[in-house]
Amino acid sequence: MKKIATITKATIVAGLLISGCATISGAADTATSSASRAVTAAASTQGVQEASFTSTGAVRQPVGYREWIYIGTPLTPNALNGGAAAFPEFHNVYVEPTAFKHFERTGEWADGTQIAKELVSVRSNNNDEGNGSSQEVSGRGYFMGEFVGLELAVKDSSRYADEPGNWAYFSFGHTPEPYAATAEAFPAESCNACHAASAETDFVFSQFYPVVRAAQN
Repeated sequence: MKKIATITKATIVAGLLISGCATISGAADTATSSASRAVTAAASTQGVQEASFTSTGAVRQPVGYREWIYIGTPLTPNALNGGAAAFPEFHNVYVEPTAFKHFERTGEWADGTQIAKELVSVRSNNNDEGNGSSQEVSGRGYFMGEFVGLELAVKDSSRYADEPGNWAYFSFGHTPEPYAATAEAFPAESCNACHAASAETDFVFSQFYPVVRAAQN
């Protein structure tokens, strides 16, 4: 009888586990529930992974952005701009993968789109001939140095309903790593105006990114 009672108890417990009625641990259930809510909240109705924000509206530094879809690296060096280029660094630009997939399917940047831009200094080997270039094994040119900043663009029609194009722009600092953990949106006149006037596709400078243009075809 003892053996039968034991089997019966085990069977009941197993049945409860299968049916989802048993609680192994309150803490584990809470963690699982929280993770589930986070995953749900992170996806928009268009299936795009959205940015994460603090309770005060600051955006959190994106995780794993160097593994996103790389679309290009514009460079406007000081040497070609009178020694005072507005953006003299290499700009490595990445699009969050689910947003890029949506763009490939539709030709439009969806709500929730994130575009990261990491700034990289121009390498100098103390042989720049006064023009910022350097002589390397492949010849004279402009070569990447170190990471010196991180920026993010986010499209969100509900959060930024009053911003041109529903885009907001952020900087986590123009300094070497580690970058700031969070960032506040720039005023519209700081970035949106330039993008509105000159960007080719919905506030995005697709004219500089053949990867983006190819995805439109």
